[in-house]
Amino acid sequence: MQAVILAAGRGRRMEPLSRTCHKALLEIGGSTILGRALDSLFKAGVSPVTVVTGYRSDDITSFISTRYPGSPVRYVHNEHYEVTNNVVSLALALESLSYEDDVILIECDLLFEPHLITDLVRHPGKNIALVDHYRTGMDGTVVSIENGYVNQVFLTASQDRDFRYGNKFKTLNIYRFDRTYCQRTLRPMLSAYANNVDANCYYEIVLGMLANVPEHRIAAQVVRDSDWVEVDDPNDLSVAKYSFEPNERAALLDHSFGGHWSYDVLDFSLPRNAFFPPVPMLSALSHGLPDVITGYGSRQEILDEKAALFVGCDPGRIHLLNGASQAYPILQHLYRDRRVAIPAPTFGEYSRCLPHAITYQDSLAADPERLETLARDVDLLVVVNPNNPSGVTVPTRLLYDVAARTPDTMFLVDESFLVFSGQPSLIRLLEAEPLDNVAILTSLGKSLGVPGLRLGYLYTSNADLRQAFLEFMPIWGVNALAEFFLELTIKFRGDLDRSITRTVSERARMSRLLEELPSVRRVHDSGGNFLLVQLQGTDPGLASRLRRELLASSKIEVKDVSGKYPDRLPRLRFAVRTEEDNDRLLHALRALAAAAEP
Repeated sequence: MQAVILAAGRGRRMEPLSRTCHKALLEIGGSTILGRALDSLFKAGVSPVTVVTGYRSDDITSFISTRYPGSPVRYVHNEHYEVTNNVVSLALALESLSYEDDVILIECDLLFEPHLITDLVRHPGKNIALVDHYRTGMDGTVVSIENGYVNQVFLTASQDRDFRYGNKFKTLNIYRFDRTYCQRTLRPMLSAYANNVDANCYYEIVLGMLANVPEHRIAAQVVRDSDWVEVDDPNDLSVAKYSFEPNERAALLDHSFGGHWSYDVLDFSLPRNAFFPPVPMLSALSHGLPDVITGYGSRQEILDEKAALFVGCDPGRIHLLNGASQAYPILQHLYRDRRVAIPAPTFGEYSRCLPHAITYQDSLAADPERLETLARDVDLLVVVNPNNPSGVTVPTRLLYDVAARTPDTMFLVDESFLVFSGQPSLIRLLEAEPLDNVAILTSLGKSLGVPGLRLGYLYTSNADLRQAFLEFMPIWGVNALAEFFLELTIKFRGDLDRSITRTVSERARMSRLLEELPSVRRVHDSGGNFLLVQLQGTDPGLASRLRRELLASSKIEVKDVSGKYPDRLPRLRFAVRTEEDNDRLLHALRALAAAAEP
């Protein structure tokens, strides 16, 4: 078995990194992309290797001669790499080969586990393409499969508005070709196409032409998404490091603070409704996407009317927000010189935007006398209900009555998780009997399952506070996609209600199973779509280590909240996800506990 590695391209999408370093020589996990490919080939006994060079060719040849002195590597140079595409590079390579052996083809921007080459060498078929199920973050050529063979090839240009990726597979750009097929069919077709039709196209066009010819069909070998990464641009480097540097996953996720859709991670750190939105709603969202993102969203008055329809309240009392986070700098401006109290621990943005605030234990909020005493000593009392990360929930009626008895204190009640608690919203009471000293702040991403769309609202009958918010809000404060999603949510209200019920049921099951783990000391009661879990022992670093181990071994992310408590006992917060996801977490926790036993 011999191999061809295509390494001629300039790698423009990798700029600025590729201006001073060929992208195949970028380092990930202690090695280079090209070095990993060569190591895998040599380990599988594949030789010789023909490397097609072009851009920064001296870098490639110098690296190989230094790292692999005397190795069976030969070079073919594509001197027109600036104005041609990989169809020319592959044609040049195949024209240069002798055909005593079959050929493995690899592009130089792939990181992959070595066993992929070993498996490919052992495959009983003649012509084989490695493919993977299409997922978010992929781009480029995809294929459809029938009876284990590639039956259609779709280049990017053919993936139009109505194209569906659900049943498609991404090509890894790793192939094995039979020597006779290469010599007699693929080589002459590539040369003819490169020289006479289009030198600036992809070789997959030719493969697509051959896909339905019975004697030339290509078998599809489906691989796991954890075994490879295509590195086209700088963002792909982060994905590659996540996959191939497992001990650094926690640091990488901490640094990004979001944008995890390209990572293979099961995220229990993010409390969101895992049962919403339903598939039909996502289909409607997808269908409307081209029209929605090419237009402006509505003005604030219209946004507020839509929020009122969703909540069921007076539109004059509600403002739709670009997530609850839009409120924090406004609160900071309004209350920077005032007396403020916030619960501890709680969502970190409150202490960040109100750093001078005094703190109170969240359990105090359920004690009406102590809560009223605290309220009389401050200008603004923040109550997060249910509180995050503890899940402590205060009866709605209690909060209303305390606020009614202390009219000189402003109450800001964060109800972002309230729908999971069984308690009604304060808005129901305030609509019937308004209190000017109460404002409700809600992040909708938790209940609607779409934190990335940034939706929230502020509700209050306090005219001064509403006006203060309006003065800080731009004319287009909420993007059109989020607005469209809110419209759809009104149509799918029944699905939303059922998703809340499923979350509450799964929370109870998950709590029961977590309590059975020997590593768990206590699972706190929770009114949110998350559970606070105290681990056995007193080591403050235990939770952090367990989080890192879960990421390294199982690609599962959890939230370490130990540092939010004065005693610093090891605590984790787990979001409630689907039954399948929760079982995967429980299995991983049991596996780590078993591995730790002497």
